[in-house]
Amino acid sequence: MAIEPMRWNEAEDGALSIDTMREKLERLGCTVCLYTYPPGTVFPPHTHAMDKIDGVLSGRFMMTMQGQSVTLGAGDMLPVPKGILHRAEVIGDEPVISLDGIKA
Repeated sequence: MAIEPMRWNEAEDGALSIDTMREKLERLGCTVCLYTYPPGTVFPPHTHAMDKIDGVLSGRFMMTMQGQSVTLGAGDMLPVPKGILHRAEVIGDEPVISLDGIKA
């Protein structure tokens, strides 16, 4: 399974903002929470009991799943299937502002 982030499409989705990304994630069937992670934050390998989508509004977030890594930036969203072992890390000097979309 290749890691394939969804990229923000301003022509389809409008200007990137907390509200427009929240609306997109809600249209995809998610309940959405806003988080800010300071530089140096690391989430060690873990799984979730539900499907989710991590969306980045600003900063850079490196996600690793199944031996592959991808760096997410503003407007990137990454589906994380339930039960899949993954890790995440804020990279750089900027905090990550993220929307966490949980699928019911």
